[in-house]
Amino acid sequence: MAAPLTLEDHPARVTALEWAEHLRRDRRRSEHTIRAYLATAHRLISFLGQHRGRAIDAALLAGIDRGDIRGYLAERRGGGLGNASTARELSAIRTFLDHVAEGQGAAKPVKVKGPRTKKGVPRPVAPDDITAIAEDAAESAAEPWIAARDTAVLLLLYGAGLRIGEAMALTGDVLPLGDTLVVAGKRNKTRVVPMLAPVRAAIEEYAALCPYGVAPGEILFRGARGGPLAPELIRRAVQAARVRLGLNERTTPHALRHSFATHLLGRGADLRALQELLGHASLSSTQVYTGVDAAHLMDVYRNAHPRA
Repeated sequence: MAAPLTLEDHPARVTALEWAEHLRRDRRRSEHTIRAYLATAHRLISFLGQHRGRAIDAALLAGIDRGDIRGYLAERRGGGLGNASTARELSAIRTFLDHVAEGQGAAKPVKVKGPRTKKGVPRPVAPDDITAIAEDAAESAAEPWIAARDTAVLLLLYGAGLRIGEAMALTGDVLPLGDTLVVAGKRNKTRVVPMLAPVRAAIEEYAALCPYGVAPGEILFRGARGGPLAPELIRRAVQAARVRLGLNERTTPHALRHSFATHLLGRGADLRALQELLGHASLSSTQVYTGVDAAHLMDVYRNAHPRA
């Protein structure tokens, strides 16, 4: 009996790597997206190899049918993949197969409908809770400069609406800080965000205490050993603070960005201006925050109105 095919046996693996480079170079997708999409492509190739019992190349990929895709998704769902994750996986597959078909001069593959996903409304974190999280994380830090670092990062996420990856990508070139900060977002699209005095002060305090320096061209936020700060460390700090403070499990670093948007909208910010501040490619991504504001108003109504 022949040994089962492995990922290394499939010529299509090279095709997947070339596609990943296309996403990086031509589509300017984030490294996180590229890793996730490439992993999906490799899983699909491995599945097809077992399903077809032969090595998978680009020509075979260009000719797979709806049943192949459904079979792959069924296997993934059987492994516990939820609706939202399945929808993301299917999106990656469509992009990959479209690229393969174009390279092979073939017709685009048939479309498979994904599962319906319920679009959740982001839950903002109260300003007092955000302050408490920053203070708690600082108090739990091993050294004063790490406390200053974590405070600076958390205030950036809330005070300037940065994604955690955007904060981690900042370099010493941003110093000295002014009234605004230029941020490189998704697909290397830059935007300008206001730099509030408390956020500026927190970053300057961190820069003064950091034992590794904050030279131009070098990463701004450092880990304990001097390397780039891993986003996971900030997520863990927020999670630990959340548990100690008894806050909702949805209180995450990304929720601070949601809170930035929601609180601005609640104070009358223009939706188009908010789109620019958040770095959203389309207004539809920003419009979800109108739902957040409406949800908040309904909560106030239900809690306060005698007839509610």
